[in-house]
Amino acid sequence: MPVNYSIMLIGRDKEKVILQEALDKEESQFIAVYGRRRVGKTFLIRESYGYQFYFQFTGAAHTSLKNQLTRFVFALQEQGLKDAPRQINSWLEAFSLLKQLINQKDGGKKVIFLDELPWLDSPRSGFLSELEVFWNGWASARKDIVLVVCGSATSWMVNKIIKNKGGLHNRLTQRIALKPFTLKNCKQLTISNGVEFSQRQLLEAYMIFGGVPYYWSLLKKGASLAQEIDRLIFSEDGDLYDEFSMLYASLFKKPEPYIKVISLLSNKNYGMTRQELISAGGFDENGAFSDLLSDLEWCGFIRSYQNTGKRVKDVVYQLIDNYTVFYYSFVKNRRRSKNYWQSMQGKPEYNAWCGLAFERVCLWHTEQIKAKLGISGIVTTEYAWRNVANNEISGAQIDLLIERGDGIIDICEIKFSVEEYSITKEYMEKLLHKKSVYKSVTKTRKAVHLVMITTFGLTKNAYFGEIQNEVVADDLFQ
Repeated sequence: MPVNYSIMLIGRDKEKVILQEALDKEESQFIAVYGRRRVGKTFLIRESYGYQFYFQFTGAAHTSLKNQLTRFVFALQEQGLKDAPRQINSWLEAFSLLKQLINQKDGGKKVIFLDELPWLDSPRSGFLSELEVFWNGWASARKDIVLVVCGSATSWMVNKIIKNKGGLHNRLTQRIALKPFTLKNCKQLTISNGVEFSQRQLLEAYMIFGGVPYYWSLLKKGASLAQEIDRLIFSEDGDLYDEFSMLYASLFKKPEPYIKVISLLSNKNYGMTRQELISAGGFDENGAFSDLLSDLEWCGFIRSYQNTGKRVKDVVYQLIDNYTVFYYSFVKNRRRSKNYWQSMQGKPEYNAWCGLAFERVCLWHTEQIKAKLGISGIVTTEYAWRNVANNEISGAQIDLLIERGDGIIDICEIKFSVEEYSITKEYMEKLLHKKSVYKSVTKTRKAVHLVMITTFGLTKNAYFGEIQNEVVADDLFQ
């Protein structure tokens, strides 16, 4: 079935306006668009400019400099450059030819779109230096250029373009970080595509796909979610059968160490410290490993959080990419049949996964949680928290803490269930114990509130009164 790409623009109005308004600026514009693979960056740019580019070129993965330059010349010829040479040997020559193409036409804004920019910057290619010269020494001095650069290797885009410390430092006129969809966007997307799922099925789909629009666009109407997961992921001819290997290979030129970190974190639901990762993975303690963790975090695969009152070295890294977690939980070395996911429904392993996956969905929707709590306008810090048991105090793990600027800390306990969740005496004792351990270890002077985040709400029993506030799955769709 052909993908209905037009629905992937849902929720991108702000970004589309930024790109379109660049055409009306008096000065030349330099715009960087970055974000996770499959999130719709290229499509957003093409749609925003009506597929009308003065010149566009897409970098190719895992190819030689010679081949990249040959492809660039061919693109210049196809898009109107007269008397172009058959072969060039450097990016200096390539950008010189691009200037010739631009000078062939007077008047009007000229949109230059360079896609998958990281793949053009091969070692010792000199690409980035020539891009700097092209913009700083030529394009920025004109008034008719809109240079749009894009790339899925988010860490490269951030380090080399956004935070460039050389010639491109502070040269961008706009930057667009294209984020994954929220649950609300995904629901709109399925409706636009004629797919009808219940709220519960939409939630489970997000637990598997996260907010990646391309994954959602593959869902067909007329089938259950379980059938679609089997078709897309567990069938050998499924669109996402080999997605994991393609995903990391497309983002990192040497994906093996990144996958090693991801694999280690996939076995630790609440994350690992830097030292734990180094010890378990045999990594060297150096700046390269810091860069690796930073790359994964910029790409949205992991997040870092620091326990209140702890030292910097106790920063915890947690795997939060929903698709990657699903891959390690049910796909890696475990494909059994094309009906595998349908057979897993309701089994203990499936139920355990639902609980942890729902926690990650909540982490991706902290703004919606804050809105339900009525604190959208308050400055907050969100993180998880854990305390390892010792001789003085017992251990405790908190799913989500919201430390607010109004003197309150919300301890958010997240529970997935297929019906209203009923707090038992034993569970309430556990919650009060977590609260007590947190206050004792952190020595906070702020008020500490217990908040329950559940799928269908709480049963109003004898223990309900201890809960200061509650959030349900429907609130995450707002």
